[in-house]
Amino acid sequence: MSSPSFLSEIIEQLSAPERVFAVRGIRRGIERESLRITPEGRLSSLDHPRQLGSALTHANITTDYSESLMEFITPVSDSLDVLLAQLGDIHLFTMQHIGDERLWPLSMPCFIGGEESIRLAQYGRSNIGRMKTLYRQGLHHRYGSMMQVIAGVHFNFSMPDSFWSEWQQLQNPECCQCKLISDSYMGLIRNVYRFGWLIPYLFGASPALCSSFLQGRDTGLPFERVGKGTLYLPYATSLRLSDLGYTNKSQAGLNISHSSLPDYLTSVRRALDTKDDTFTAMGIKVGDEYRQLNDHVLQLENELYAPIRPKRTPRSGERALVALERRGIDYIELRTLDINPFTPCGVELQQLRFLDLFLVWCLLRPSPVLDAAEIERNHYNMNQVALEGRRPGLQLRTAQGEIPLRVWSEQLFDELQLVAQLLDRAYGRVHYQLALQAQHDKLADPEKTLSAQVLAHLLAHDLDNDEFGRQQAELFRQQLLHAPLQYWEANYFADEAQASLLKQAELEADDHQSFDDFLRHYLQLPTAGYVPCGTE
Repeated sequence: MSSPSFLSEIIEQLSAPERVFAVRGIRRGIERESLRITPEGRLSSLDHPRQLGSALTHANITTDYSESLMEFITPVSDSLDVLLAQLGDIHLFTMQHIGDERLWPLSMPCFIGGEESIRLAQYGRSNIGRMKTLYRQGLHHRYGSMMQVIAGVHFNFSMPDSFWSEWQQLQNPECCQCKLISDSYMGLIRNVYRFGWLIPYLFGASPALCSSFLQGRDTGLPFERVGKGTLYLPYATSLRLSDLGYTNKSQAGLNISHSSLPDYLTSVRRALDTKDDTFTAMGIKVGDEYRQLNDHVLQLENELYAPIRPKRTPRSGERALVALERRGIDYIELRTLDINPFTPCGVELQQLRFLDLFLVWCLLRPSPVLDAAEIERNHYNMNQVALEGRRPGLQLRTAQGEIPLRVWSEQLFDELQLVAQLLDRAYGRVHYQLALQAQHDKLADPEKTLSAQVLAHLLAHDLDNDEFGRQQAELFRQQLLHAPLQYWEANYFADEAQASLLKQAELEADDHQSFDDFLRHYLQLPTAGYVPCGTE
């Protein structure tokens, strides 16, 4: 389970005076999702506000599945302070331009009257805009809309070029650097699957949900009730990450490989190319109306539900999978962070510092290939922590047998401490050790976790999730309406909104291809061609 001697050796080498500064400059980006709601706590039925610009082409403000599900995207930054300032400015501008609506501050959705009340996101008349809406139409037919309005925070992470130069010298000077980078990120991803249960334990914030989310379904889970219509599990950390939440059981048999980038790409291509009998029966186009992009297991790469993804920014008109094949992994996207309901932006500085050191640890630590038995254990551990992570004496599974979560967590924190010391040496501060200590306190006292704080507040005041969410939403609304911009100048967002609307209009005017032809061309992936050196 542990390999502290190997980790100590690597960190000692990276801590050498001539190398330690190579660790500085970690690059991050944040994508935060949030539902627009009415003052009464109901899902907004209004269009995406035009004052915010085009959801299709705006750099920072867009929508996800639903017209009411906002997505805020920061630029890439090597400063956490800058990152949070940018995220705060995006929230501030949005709040000033959505009238009396609020932003729902929880991961699990507010009261929803039914599937029909969830409007699909609209992106205009261009072929690419119509395709994005049709993709969501396919998700609706395949899985229903309720799951799609669960919200989270995605953390994009990459190491600086300076690190990879030193890492190559330490690991394999003869290896192509592009291949080394992709191999290293795949190792990081495998370790997140092994140890990622730690994230919902510390930061899960969805131990309860509105009963409307279940739509009368019997889950078989021993829910208890608080307030008028809120269901909770006493020791849950993140219902969002459980099998009840944002998961897709139909993808359980996909066998997506994380052994290497070529194996990953091959297995994703297989899912994109394989027809599914259930989806075939739904029909692709019935009469003149499309129901889904295709009848394959995955319509697009994005339909693969995963706690972490390897990423490469596509060029114009390029598929995400093809970008990875041609140029290798550039960054990873961690998708297991619940919205923090105690902060206006859904995430705060100490969380991000912990994610930094957790992901660096996952990168530096040995990461053998996952076999079927370990994959099953990893899924079990994640689901157990999501459903009852704070249960005293909770046991998790390892190759050596069961181990108490508390004991295993302490072992992992001993290793994380080494990484915190390395990062603090590199930056000349003690920020990472302090961030680690703040999370370590939650091991001894689970009541300090976000999920416990949320549940304690609900139970102490006999509150519904709905009422708690509305209270926090109004609090954050008042804070944001009266806050100054921290990073951008006052005209940035107005200019970007106008530019995005013009860009959407240009796309619509330049479309001369029929939608059928566009779709056929877009969905036809080029022949597989992974180039390990990243040269085309």
